Amino acid sequence: MIPWKLLGTAKTSRNGVELRLYQRDTEFSIKADNRELMNSQVHGSEDALAKLACEKIAVFPEVRVLIGGLGLGYTLRSALDELKADAQVVVAEIVPEVVQWNRDFLAHLARSPLDDGRVTVRVTDVAQMIKDGKGDYNAIMLDVDNGPQAMTQEGNDWIYGNNGLEASFAALRPQGVLSIWSTDPDPAFTRRLIKTGFKVEEVKARARSGRKGGGYYFLWVATRT
Repeated sequence: MIPWKLLGTAKTSRNGVELRLYQRDTEFSIKADNRELMNSQVHGSEDALAKLACEKIAVFPEVRVLIGGLGLGYTLRSALDELKADAQVVVAEIVPEVVQWNRDFLAHLARSPLDDGRVTVRVTDVAQMIKDGKGDYNAIMLDVDNGPQAMTQEGNDWIYGNNGLEASFAALRPQGVLSIWSTDPDPAFTRRLIKTGFKVEEVKARARSGRKGGGYYFLWVATRT
């Protein structure tokens, strides 16, 4: 068996969890300490996170969207594939090394999405961008930690609480969409979305894009009505 090769490490800003980027042949993996966060062979749900949101807003002119978490670049690529040439895509990634890894090692995985002229990368906390956004976005796509059960960044629990959802609602334009990735369903979170004023769809997304097997993850696609 081909061994894993460590390509880089990074500390998260809030609680000091170490992120590690590994490669094994053509496969790439990012782990938080010893727990895998993402893998280049399992990105079907990350693709769906952007596709389902952008399908709903792509008809509008000069669309502006916010993606929380760059990861391996698959969500960004999926958004770019759905949106028109006049769209703007802002990516908030709190760990600068993740941005550099995408440039140095990972660009080919998702067809070099950072080279697209529609993309702006902000090395900052997506929560702050949501707080600052007042009707700025047609869509907000969040793939941070494990969803409402935040793992690597303790402060991410704000995003999934009442205050964070109200801020996301305010940051969206009319008919804007908030899409959120999670490892598991969370009925209490669904109720919070509805209470905030969103029309909510719960989607079970296959982990492996276009393939059987590999399990499922969960998405909320919530529309500001």
